[in-house]
Amino acid sequence: MKRLIVLFFLLVSHALVHAQMRGLPDFTELADKQGPAVVNISTTQTVRGQAQAMPFPFDENDPAFEFFKRFMPRLPGGGAPREFENRSLGSGFIISADGYILTNAHVVDSADEVTVRLTDKREFKAKIIGADKRTDVALLKIEAHGLPAVRLADTSQLKVGEWVVAIGSPFGFDNSVTAGIVSAKGRALPQENYVPFIQTDVAINPGNSGGPLFNMRGEVVGINSQIYSRSGGYMGVSFAIPIDVAMEVQEQLRSSGKVSRGRLGVVIQEVSKELADSLGLARPMGAVVNAVEKGGPAEKAGLEPGDVILRFDGKPINSSADLPRMVGSTRPGARSTVQVWRKGANRDIAVIVGEMIDEKQAVARPSRGSRVPEQAVNRLGLVVSELSAEQRRELKMDSGLLIDDVRNASARADLRPGDIIIAVISRGATTEVRTVEQFNRLLARFEKGSNVTLLIRRGEMQTFVTIRNLNGN
Repeated sequence: MKRLIVLFFLLVSHALVHAQMRGLPDFTELADKQGPAVVNISTTQTVRGQAQAMPFPFDENDPAFEFFKRFMPRLPGGGAPREFENRSLGSGFIISADGYILTNAHVVDSADEVTVRLTDKREFKAKIIGADKRTDVALLKIEAHGLPAVRLADTSQLKVGEWVVAIGSPFGFDNSVTAGIVSAKGRALPQENYVPFIQTDVAINPGNSGGPLFNMRGEVVGINSQIYSRSGGYMGVSFAIPIDVAMEVQEQLRSSGKVSRGRLGVVIQEVSKELADSLGLARPMGAVVNAVEKGGPAEKAGLEPGDVILRFDGKPINSSADLPRMVGSTRPGARSTVQVWRKGANRDIAVIVGEMIDEKQAVARPSRGSRVPEQAVNRLGLVVSELSAEQRRELKMDSGLLIDDVRNASARADLRPGDIIIAVISRGATTEVRTVEQFNRLLARFEKGSNVTLLIRRGEMQTFVTIRNLNGN
């Protein structure tokens, strides 16, 4: 009996040990083998500025003013020009034994000098081969051979929930190891249209930027790039650039020092459920075209505002964030097929992809002209007026209604005084708005509680706005 009891406890202990090993992986081997391929990056930037004059302790009414003025003269303009050195720290990793290194573009941005330090304490001056701000990827080169290099993963095999490990230099602490899991894949971030980010809960802090994110096989799956934080420090949400995206960028940087991207020349918007209903789509998908650049590839191909791009070269556009990535990775000059939803039907359009140019800010806003304050509020809670001949000429528009005031239900939608209503969209049909009377007749057709989608011009841009749960008269 005693032997059976002892054997039982041995089996239970063995099972518990194995359960703990499965639940809490051992990162020691990964850190030991992959750590030497991770580097510390420090940069120096020389900045010219004004020396700050010593604050004068007395005003002119103080008896001591005249005495101290002789010995503490105030320097005009804040003092004499001086040069200052800005220093910053980041991380990187070696991708080839002959000294090519990947890091973030923001780590080396505007740097006059870049120093790479290995785990064996050797230091090298690095040359910036190229940097791409749109993906936040930079390629460096140091003159060394026989270096330890990382192994790269197939990011298509990465799964949400699997363990990942970051190695870097947070706050300058070299080769720090942190671990977590993949929280999500394909994250779209504001102003980051070309990277389907990997979201993790790995602790990432200043200095980790540019460092590698490993899977449990010791392969790099991404470059740690950003954190979501309200405090400036880690708050449980961090983002990495998928390594396949980074390697495509580095290939172009290595061959030409810059990255060429395709472009269509359209302004797009996400398709909401309400907008999908208005356009006659079975479900929300694709990217709706708000505006088409004059003379751009899309206009030449025949794309129009109001088209919903459903596929690009046969690949589905599940959300509007998918389109810039697909087009951007297409070689400029390539002939591609765009499938669009237009007036209740699918059609394929051939387009010659253009080349991405530097982004330009639209600065002009339409003149709002004279107001008509006595007009009645319509069913949407809007006060609108017809464009004058001068306004139509200035805006180069044949029709449209100017929003003079926004009240009631419309306050829930993104409508503003100065917006111009171009059209009403319902069940896939787009009706241009020409007069106040016609606009009110269109609104009267909608049942109480339904949604109304408007095509709006704001400044130089066009957008679709949906007003939910329309009130009755």
